[in-house]
Amino acid sequence: MTDGSDRMDEEAAARELARLAAEIAGHDRRYHREDAPVISDAEYDALVRRYTALEARFPDRAPPDGPSRRVGSRPAQGFEKVVHARPMLSLRNAFDEADVGEFVQGVRRFLNLAPEEPLAMTAEAKIDGLSIALRYEGGRLAQAATRGDGREGENVTRNIETVESVPKRLSGAAPEILEVRGEIYMAHGEFQRLNEEREREGLPLYANPRNSAAGSVRQIDPAVTAGRRLRFFAYGWGEVSERPAETHSAWLERLAAWGFEVEPNGARAGDAAELVAAHRAIGETRPALDYDIDGVVYKVDRIDWQERLGFAGRAPRWAVAHKFPAERAETVLEDILVQVGRTGALTPVAVLRPVTVGGVVVSRATLHNEDEIERKDIRVGDTVVIQRAGDVIPQILEVRLDRRPEGAESFRLPETCPVCGSQARRDGGDVVRRCTGGLVCRAQAVERLKHFVSRGGLDIEGLGRKHIEAFYADGLLETPADIFRLGERRAELLERDGWGEQSVDNLLAAIEARRRVPFDRFLYALGIRHIGEGNARLLARHYGSLDALREAAASAASREGEAWEALTGIDGMGAGRAEDLVAFLSDPRSARIVEALAAEVAVEETATEAAGAGQDAGELAGRTVVFTGTLAALSRREAKARAEQIGMRVVGSVSAKTDLVVAGEAAGSKKRKAEELGIRVLTEDEWLELAGR
Repeated sequence: MTDGSDRMDEEAAARELARLAAEIAGHDRRYHREDAPVISDAEYDALVRRYTALEARFPDRAPPDGPSRRVGSRPAQGFEKVVHARPMLSLRNAFDEADVGEFVQGVRRFLNLAPEEPLAMTAEAKIDGLSIALRYEGGRLAQAATRGDGREGENVTRNIETVESVPKRLSGAAPEILEVRGEIYMAHGEFQRLNEEREREGLPLYANPRNSAAGSVRQIDPAVTAGRRLRFFAYGWGEVSERPAETHSAWLERLAAWGFEVEPNGARAGDAAELVAAHRAIGETRPALDYDIDGVVYKVDRIDWQERLGFAGRAPRWAVAHKFPAERAETVLEDILVQVGRTGALTPVAVLRPVTVGGVVVSRATLHNEDEIERKDIRVGDTVVIQRAGDVIPQILEVRLDRRPEGAESFRLPETCPVCGSQARRDGGDVVRRCTGGLVCRAQAVERLKHFVSRGGLDIEGLGRKHIEAFYADGLLETPADIFRLGERRAELLERDGWGEQSVDNLLAAIEARRRVPFDRFLYALGIRHIGEGNARLLARHYGSLDALREAAASAASREGEAWEALTGIDGMGAGRAEDLVAFLSDPRSARIVEALAAEVAVEETATEAAGAGQDAGELAGRTVVFTGTLAALSRREAKARAEQIGMRVVGSVSAKTDLVVAGEAAGSKKRKAEELGIRVLTEDEWLELAGR
């Protein structure tokens, strides 16, 4: 069986990639920020696997803010915020030996390694805990922070100081500034002791050691954290005043010398087969360990090669996590519910007869779309095989056809929206059925408002999902602009249950604090299909202001000409996302929403030169570049990564707005078009010289 991607066209793939990216982002938020996952590791991995397979087949249609370029979720309220000097990134996953082989070959291709060139790698157990960054100044612990959304976390220093295996002062000489990264975890014995204690006190039991550790770190009272007997394994570094090691292996040795605990079951490898053997060996130790591991992490050993490889979106190219297989069980699918999302997508949800898998009771599963249901022939009443790897909701793997009850009927999504009654249809090759009611549909309107105030949007503190639903139901809110008019209805707010003067004033103050909003956050908050946080940043960098973008979209409305060519040529956009953007901004209803919002908030302009481009970038910073032909010194991926690092904008096609074309061997039509348009054409060596290498 296939995942259906072999039957997709590019537009359908773009839509499915965007849907999967949004669903995965929601699960990331619940896992990293709320410590309350609603799907299992197995189902999460299945979502990522499908996304990754589609992304590999349709790389130009993947959203820039998809799972491969995003990590974690924004930090929760309650602790002081910490901005990481170097982002704390997550890892891509490998699920089988073929993925491991592709990781190794991908590294070799990127670095242009000759077949005989050795590639040293390490394999180490992946701890299922809470990621923490420990900052040492002059050898003393100065700060501890959670990962949060990868860029901003929470200051949990007082709590981490109670963890015995976190050194408060390093043994021996160390860099003046040293940020050590690793995992806080709870040992199995301590987890059992804690749950036995909670059971005696009549309190709810913790689901697993990972959630217990995360909850313990976020206790307001450090004494509670101290009573949980947490542990810490160190494995990486963040900000440092000097490079502390030349290889990852040497770095682990230095960590041990400074007094840190390092997970002991690591190994070195030279190829994919040796990595897989290490995965098998580490997996065999799993039953005897007193802590949870959920896979093995492979890393390129040489630090200078790690630096060359850099990052693809929000994950390093030099490391990958190879997960362990999930646990399985059987249960009965009792019903299928249909939920309606922000973009009108109808999502089927399986209601399962509660079953315990690995000590956790599970009762729900997302069925993704009707094609997935048809492919697996899932029917109400079926006995289904589920799998789980440590959390709450499983993935449905297959149906036990020999146990199917007589008369079980095939499931079909409704052709009308269950919320507003509007037609629900599938357009073209779209795998998702959508309500056509738009803003008429209560579910879509409410979900759009929730998205607008979400963490990635305007991030209005105190205006949560339940408040949005209640305000919408009572007529206080209909469009995003109404949020900024709530001050005019203060008296009505004060009459509501649970709202006093202080809570109302706090909410209105939080709204007023968002009267100025960065262009990219404003654009993301609008909830345009397929325009996620990454796309919003891309568009903000390219156009600089809302007015410039709206003008460009109006000029591109014919789907041809220079404006359309420039929009679709933005690296990472493509025709599908450009179509969604232009359609939204040209729709009269959407235009009125944007106009009303623009009257209420000041949308700050974005510098078109990429942030962080240093003086070494010289004349290249802020320029638009096209690579064509075969490059000799660098792979195409490394060349593109280098250009973006120095502040250039990489596009896929040549237009009158292109600044430079870098032409390798056998450059063809793009080079000819650049010459016809009088655009500067550089050889690879000329570009490398300008780029500082």
